[in-house]
Amino acid sequence: MSFLLKHLRHIGVGLCLALQCAPAGAAGPADDLVTVPGGRFVMGDSEGEPNEAPKEVTVAPFRLMRHEVTNDQWRAFAAASNHTSDPERRDWGWVWDGRWQRVTGADWQHPQGPESSAEAAADHPVVQVSARDAATFCAFYGLRLPSEAEWEFAARGHDGRRYPWGDAAPVQGDEAQANFGTIGCCAADSGDGYRTTAPVGSFPAGRSPFGLDDMAGNVWEWTASPFPGRPDQVALRGGGWGNNPYCLRAAYRHNNPPDIGLDMVGFRCAADPL
Repeated sequence: MSFLLKHLRHIGVGLCLALQCAPAGAAGPADDLVTVPGGRFVMGDSEGEPNEAPKEVTVAPFRLMRHEVTNDQWRAFAAASNHTSDPERRDWGWVWDGRWQRVTGADWQHPQGPESSAEAAADHPVVQVSARDAATFCAFYGLRLPSEAEWEFAARGHDGRRYPWGDAAPVQGDEAQANFGTIGCCAADSGDGYRTTAPVGSFPAGRSPFGLDDMAGNVWEWTASPFPGRPDQVALRGGGWGNNPYCLRAAYRHNNPPDIGLDMVGFRCAADPL
């Protein structure tokens, strides 16, 4: 190899490391970003939980992924970064089957344990990744996790709607707006066509005012915000495939430690405006 080619190769590697390049041939998460205009809105729900007390919040303009991060995107990231997720390192993750169970061998490739596989679910949201793993993924592509305020504003817009599509609770069947569980709390249900995760973007009737998919249901999403009163826990939003409509409300929040993975929790990345 000539000196010039070697020099150019080193420059290319240096640029890739500096910019955290997407793996060759993979659709990077930055390609999926939607601009969310800033604005003032009422965060919370007066008919919800005590920690949902309404308050006015101003959100600066930002960008957010239209879809939740998929298994295919995570696979490309893991191959490019050599990242080992928290559940892989521990060799266990949390699995929902009417109650949360700690299952040995559950990780992003085996969401419900060794007998399960994400191999045929390339376009489903990745699960069994911790908040720390999610933040690492986003940072690798020059992105970040959204704050709770950003997430809620992106889900409901300015008009105070309870769900991304409006005030009406989601329904099952052909008119479903989201992938969720039983109407009564809380179990997996295939009435919307999927017992657990669904391919991202499968429910266009449930899009948010800014055109974002799956802001309710499919999987819970990690945020960058600590849970109120629990600084050691991270706030999650959106509800998942095993939740009832109450938990899919845009204002509803849940919490978990930042270092665990669950088979009903994923994420999407955010970024500041260009």
